[in-house]
Amino acid sequence: MTLKIFSMAIVLAAFAGLTVIPDDASAARKGYGERYYDYADGKWKIWKGRRYVSNKSPIPRKKVRFKENYAPGTIVVKTSEHRLYYVLENNRAIRYGIGVGRDGFTWKGKHKLSRKAEWPGWTPPKVMIQREAKKGVKLPAYMPGGPNNPLGARALYIGSTIYRIHGTNQPWTIGQSMSSGCIRLANEDVTDLYNRAKIGAKIVVQQ
Repeated sequence: MTLKIFSMAIVLAAFAGLTVIPDDASAARKGYGERYYDYADGKWKIWKGRRYVSNKSPIPRKKVRFKENYAPGTIVVKTSEHRLYYVLENNRAIRYGIGVGRDGFTWKGKHKLSRKAEWPGWTPPKVMIQREAKKGVKLPAYMPGGPNNPLGARALYIGSTIYRIHGTNQPWTIGQSMSSGCIRLANEDVTDLYNRAKIGAKIVVQQ
């Protein structure tokens, strides 16, 4: 395994809460038998499920009834459900499967969508850099956008917070609590949301 692959794995670990360290390139492609570092437990573990690279979510987005009192265009994140709702007219919404913050990294609040970006670069927050440095992990000051970037294909920035709604090509993380507080969707879903959501839209994050 090259130093470049290992470094990328560590970067993804710091952002998502775990990383895959494949025994060889073939195992990485097949998605079986990888080891990963669980930051919550501080231990290396074997992933028992199947990992694969895909832009599709294992939880299909769907139009559903939504009777909560929010204006069309509002983004409502329900972290306990691992679902995000984009509010439409006539008591309807588009529901997406999401990945959310792991224990100790959940939060709630009301903000506005402050910025949107296609294939965004990633600048790790200082608090994350300091936290991971204590674990012996050195994060880059900046990582250019692209398929291997932890922010995925699109990012929607939540007010002035350090958090984002962003994409991923790691579909096994959808429906899980393993991030450092950001909300992640599969790349196809975050692209769909990106095309719908407007700058200034209200974002409500519920626990």
